[in-house]
Amino acid sequence: MDLPANGALAPSKSSEPQGAALALKLARNAAPFHSEPGGASPLERDSYTSTALAEVLDRATHASMAKATMGLSPASLMGAYLDWLTHLTASPGKRLQLVEKSFRKVLRLQRYAMTCALRGAGNDGSASLCVEPLPQDSRFSAPAWQQFPFNVFYQSHLLAQQWWHVATTGVPGVSAQHERAVEFAARQILDVFAPSNFVLTNPEVLTATYKEMGQNFVRGFQNFLDDWDRAVSGKPPVGAENFRPGEDVAVTPGKVVYRNRLMELIQYAPTTDEVHKEPVLIVPAWIMKYYILDLSRQNSLVKYLVDNGFTVFVISWKNPDPADRDMGLDDYRKLGVLSALDVISAILPARQVHGVGYCLGGTMLAITAAALARNNGSPFASLSFLAAQIDFEEPGELQLFIDESQLRFLEDMMWEQGFLDAKQMSGAFQMLRSNDLIWSRNMREYMLGERAPMNDLMAWNADSTRLPYRMHSQYLRRLYLNNDLAEGRFDVDGEPVQISDIRAPIFCVATQKDHVAPWRSVYKWNRLTDTAVTFVLGAGGHNTGIVAAPDDQRSRYQIATRSDRDFQISPEAWAVEVPERKGSWWTEWVHWLADKSSGDGAPPSLGAAEKGLPPLADAPGSYVLMK
Repeated sequence: MDLPANGALAPSKSSEPQGAALALKLARNAAPFHSEPGGASPLERDSYTSTALAEVLDRATHASMAKATMGLSPASLMGAYLDWLTHLTASPGKRLQLVEKSFRKVLRLQRYAMTCALRGAGNDGSASLCVEPLPQDSRFSAPAWQQFPFNVFYQSHLLAQQWWHVATTGVPGVSAQHERAVEFAARQILDVFAPSNFVLTNPEVLTATYKEMGQNFVRGFQNFLDDWDRAVSGKPPVGAENFRPGEDVAVTPGKVVYRNRLMELIQYAPTTDEVHKEPVLIVPAWIMKYYILDLSRQNSLVKYLVDNGFTVFVISWKNPDPADRDMGLDDYRKLGVLSALDVISAILPARQVHGVGYCLGGTMLAITAAALARNNGSPFASLSFLAAQIDFEEPGELQLFIDESQLRFLEDMMWEQGFLDAKQMSGAFQMLRSNDLIWSRNMREYMLGERAPMNDLMAWNADSTRLPYRMHSQYLRRLYLNNDLAEGRFDVDGEPVQISDIRAPIFCVATQKDHVAPWRSVYKWNRLTDTAVTFVLGAGGHNTGIVAAPDDQRSRYQIATRSDRDFQISPEAWAVEVPERKGSWWTEWVHWLADKSSGDGAPPSLGAAEKGLPPLADAPGSYVLMK
């Protein structure tokens, strides 16, 4: 049978029976209306248009809902609530326990209230408290809260919190994810009604109002109007204009020596006559702007490294827009870390590199290092990871927002706009610490009329970034939800990577109050690697514990190397056994990096013009300025 140019069937030169057989075959392969039981006719099959319309309608609906719920999925919360309620209903023993606890707490509060009332409003607060506030709860720490009746107000609130914690946890049959979600939601609701949030039940506000004749409310209303105007118009918070990148922060001298569509690579100018032969490459997270590590001169980790004789390169990520919606994790690996390594190799040939990764940048650095080590071609002399996770089985309270329902809700929200907006992202982080970041701030600024002075770290925190749709979806699903990296299912170039392939020595830093990368989760570096690990536990949170300049008298840390101690012990046992040291872990790290270097030499030139890598601009470059 011949096919003419137009593709129509030509008459066959073969016999008629062959043509009849072909016709019969074509007839059998055709899709009849009702020729087979269960077969769907064209009228019964969903059309492409209706399927696409249904998907668009669902996604648009979820995206609209997300704007009102700060990205939280109502279906996910409702599923958790129904799971808890159903199992609680079917658990009479648990309900009897709660009834007993409620009676005991009411009696305890009554005894406390009567004791305080008999001692009068001027009591010294010596009555035995019903319940002590948690160490991180500073809402009721002022002496005025120990006066009657305000001590009764806050004690009743803490007792209610305690009761609801028992009510929402330990219910037989409730899944761990749903239990965490219900407990979190109950805590958020109770925080709204805390006595510190209302004028008549807050002694600090009443005292300030009496002394100032209500002027605190005048200032507070002005603060509220100012914040509202800035939020609506997209302006930064009050005082942030005094910390502009390139002028007040991110001022360490250097040059942009390379730029692609995803990042700029900055090389910093040397300040010493000789430098260590191995340069330092810092990979910050693209969830933040890089100058968290180059704040004011006294707070700059970059400057500290340069002044200690290191050649420092830093990746400055582009702030993605809708055109970057399809940028994925592999793009950040190739256009980010691998491109930076290629540029450094051109400027400093035949040199190994000290790789440094912060937060999500550390996770990507680990993936890259493991993939390169798989082929026995690692360029790293050492690897340092700052508040970076590779095992996401226990990612802290962030796991409250990670289940299939929540992820699909987030994906639909990002699908519409092409990225996750910084405001949507910050809402989740603020809820994790609502007492400090929402309610205490509102009380201080709007009821007391007091403004906390802006500093470089606060200004940086307000200068947030967006996240591309595809990358963020992959990150949440493959790392957080499925834990593919730790469990050996994360593919790079078609093959899974193993963190245990890394052979370069590791310096790993975690912080005690980190709610983004909890230190017990970061501690798992010691169990997932076969190389030497120096583990540091610093004071502070995800950012304040990393920006721990040597001049900060509050800095504390614990440090141990695997060869010195058995890391198979639990993180809690490790924290008890390893002694605490005063000062900053920066000094320990610089000595560790110097020990892993091969000697000193003359500082390299900035860029390599002869190799097509001339300096493009002064640091901090243009990408960090993108809004």
